[in-house]
Amino acid sequence: MSAFPGVKALVFDTFGTVVDWRNGIARDAKVFLARHGRADIDPHGFADAWRKRYQPAMEAVRSGRRPFTRLDVLHRENLDALLGEYGITAEEAELDWLNRAWHRLDPWPDAIPGLLRMRPRHFLAPLSNGNILLLANMAKRAGIPWDAILGAEAAQAYKPQPEAYTRTAEILGLAPGEVALVAAHNGDLAAARRAGLKTAFVLRPTEHGPDQTTDTRAEQDWEAVASSFEALADQLGC
Repeated sequence: MSAFPGVKALVFDTFGTVVDWRNGIARDAKVFLARHGRADIDPHGFADAWRKRYQPAMEAVRSGRRPFTRLDVLHRENLDALLGEYGITAEEAELDWLNRAWHRLDPWPDAIPGLLRMRPRHFLAPLSNGNILLLANMAKRAGIPWDAILGAEAAQAYKPQPEAYTRTAEILGLAPGEVALVAAHNGDLAAARRAGLKTAFVLRPTEHGPDQTTDTRAEQDWEAVASSFEALADQLGC
């Protein structure tokens, strides 16, 4: 018996749910900062500071203050501003390399085994604020077995706008109730539920580091709650 009767597609939040963004960004930031003589800067703190600019940058798009702008561009603008605060300058090639750290993130250890178990019975795709090239490069490097890659450009909307969810279902030729969002973030799941999607919470208790205080438990009665992708596969009968 599946936790999702009638669901044909599973779509996944990516940053934090499928991949470990914090350690991946810190890994490449450490190299960059050492090269610029700034080993005094904690690379995980650098990753957190860069990520802190993520939601405000997307909010400018969501609010209509600027046209839809892909995440690679927003990440680069945020990186330039952050480096300005630290007084660091670098060549364009170095900045491009560091900005593409978001393309090189590693999956959580259970992610790919769980996805491989779920794939025979469900269509799998990211439902991410990431852009198509970012998500494609990430999947190619890490071997993430998506059936399609739907970046935010496809929906022309950033979560939690309802269009991010409903347009994804429409692109897949499915009703919202035939699609389930898998995410480690209660807010994302709440927005997906309001848009008519089914929901699955997967706990990622160290996404924000060892002292994480957010999303440490399921905050609503999501259709599925699991400790890992493999545990979710169990609940789906995969």
